Amino acid sequence: MKKFLKIILGSVIILGFMTVSAKAAKTLKCQTVLNAKSDEARLLKEEFTDRVTELTGGSLNFEIMPAGTVVGGKETLDAIDKGLIDCGFAWTHYWSGEHPAAMLFGSPVAGGGVGIDNLAFLSWFNAAGGKELYEQLWDEMGRDIKGFMLQPVGPEALGWFKEPITSMEDFRKYRFRTPPGIPGQTYKDIGIASVAMGGGDILPALEAGTIDAAEWCCPKPDSVFGFQKVLKHYYLQGLHQVVVNADFYMNGTLYDSLTDHEKASLQVAADASLMLTLSDRIYENGKALRMLTEEAGVILHDTPTDYFSEYMAAALATLNKNAEENEFFNEVYTSMKEFADIAVPFWSGAQMSNAKLGMAHAATLK
Repeated sequence: MKKFLKIILGSVIILGFMTVSAKAAKTLKCQTVLNAKSDEARLLKEEFTDRVTELTGGSLNFEIMPAGTVVGGKETLDAIDKGLIDCGFAWTHYWSGEHPAAMLFGSPVAGGGVGIDNLAFLSWFNAAGGKELYEQLWDEMGRDIKGFMLQPVGPEALGWFKEPITSMEDFRKYRFRTPPGIPGQTYKDIGIASVAMGGGDILPALEAGTIDAAEWCCPKPDSVFGFQKVLKHYYLQGLHQVVVNADFYMNGTLYDSLTDHEKASLQVAADASLMLTLSDRIYENGKALRMLTEEAGVILHDTPTDYFSEYMAAALATLNKNAEENEFFNEVYTSMKEFADIAVPFWSGAQMSNAKLGMAHAATLK
């Protein structure tokens, strides 16, 4: 009988806990700046929000909404700040029109001009003070936001063209989709007819002739959007987004109301997403590039050499100009440069042998 009572009591306790948990469960409404079919939205769910739900035992759930569900893509951060939606997903450089330092966290143009790639950027962010400056960014912007870096994406491809380009003179003939903010502005600085637009708008704009060349990301996300249906000339090497990271944003007041366990779950899931997304990207981009070149008729080209000197000069001028004009930008950029002075000589030198070996292997496949 005592054993039976213990079983009943245990069941009641479990049921009571489940009832409390059910009452405490939250479903957070999160809007992305993308459509629901994008690779980034898939990874947001698979590698982050589903994991947060699992880690919290279901106390945090997420409704992932495509761009435009509640507000326009450009209003996403404002809507989170004001509590119109609970959370969102975008690239922090999208907000560099509001504060130039946002670019240094979402996409430091040309790798900050100091040779930082995505892995080195994560080293700066996690080990050399970047994360603390990222937290300060939202205060500098006067925003009630808690951000989590989730998805390393770069290096991004230069982009897609109707015809081969052999020089910057050829490049300047095209109306070219670029990202918003400083990376896109830098294209304007070197005479490119730069047109900023969201990812889901690119293919319709190409089909309508509003633009006639474009960049978005990398082989897999580009192929998901279907650019290969319109354009066949593809250039992998670009400088505009050597480093690019997509982030999850939550209303700061909402975040403060969470339990310590829920907060820890968000951070653990975000850290896991950095590694898992990077792993996914390398393999999936490799498979997509093979499909594009072997099945979809895409021709892969090397980027014209004069692009690198022109874009790098414009990027450095933009970086230095913003550092002179904005105190917080200068603080972040100085931190990145000091990190690069220590880490880049090691990291770039150590990668040279593997890069040469990889290029030799790639050459055997042609």
